[in-house]
Amino acid sequence: MKGFEHVVQPVTKEFINKKHPLAGNWAKHFFKNNHPIVLELGCGKGEYTVNLAKQYPEKNFLGVDVKGARMWRGALTARQENLQNVGFLRMRIELINSFFNTDEISEIWITFPDPQLKRRRAKNRLTSSKFLNHYSEFLKKDGIIHLKTDSDALYAYTLSVIQINNLPLIFHNSDIYNTPEIDPLLTSIQTHYEKLFKNEGQNITYIKFQLNGKKKLVEPIDPEE
Repeated sequence: MKGFEHVVQPVTKEFINKKHPLAGNWAKHFFKNNHPIVLELGCGKGEYTVNLAKQYPEKNFLGVDVKGARMWRGALTARQENLQNVGFLRMRIELINSFFNTDEISEIWITFPDPQLKRRRAKNRLTSSKFLNHYSEFLKKDGIIHLKTDSDALYAYTLSVIQINNLPLIFHNSDIYNTPEIDPLLTSIQTHYEKLFKNEGQNITYIKFQLNGKKKLVEPIDPEE
C-alpha cells in the first residue's frame, strides 16, 4: 500500500501523545475539499468505507484499521474505481486522538468489532466509555455514531452505556434483516463477516446514537462484580 496516495501509514511510536500533521487538516490537505468526514473504525476490507462513498459523494470517508492485509482490498477497490472521497488510515484506534482535532469528524461507523466478551476486557470495546470519550474530542456536537454487530452482548452493553450516560438514542434494532421497512442503507452494504454471520443464521443488530458534547462518560455497573 505504500504506493497508494489515499492511504496513510504513520509510524505509531512517533504519534504517542503528539498530533499528526493531518490532524485538523484532513479535509483541506488530504481530501482537498470542505466536505464532512465520516470514519469507519475497524474497517477491515473497507466495505462500508467504499460503498458509502459511492452513495454519498458529498461526504469524505476514511477507513481506520491496523491490519494492512485486510485494508488493502478496500484501498485497491477505491483506486480502481477512482473514488476521490475515500481514504484509509492504518493505525491503532487507541491512538486515534493523535490524528484528529476538535469537531473534525461528522459521523463514525463501527462495523462488527471484536465484542471483547470477557468483563475485564470491556474497556477495550469500541463503544466503551473510554473510547466514546476519545471520540468526543473530535466528533462534532451533533455527530452520529453507528454500531452494527452480530453480538447480542455488545448490542446490550452499548445500550446500557447509552442509558447510564443519558446519551441521545436515535434508533436501535435487534434484528435488522427480519424487520420490515428497515432503512435500506443497513442491509444493502454487507461486510465480509456480516455475510458469514447472516448465512449462519445469526441476527444482525444496529444502534444509532449521539454523544453529549464533551461530557465525560462512565461505564455501566456490572451486576456480577
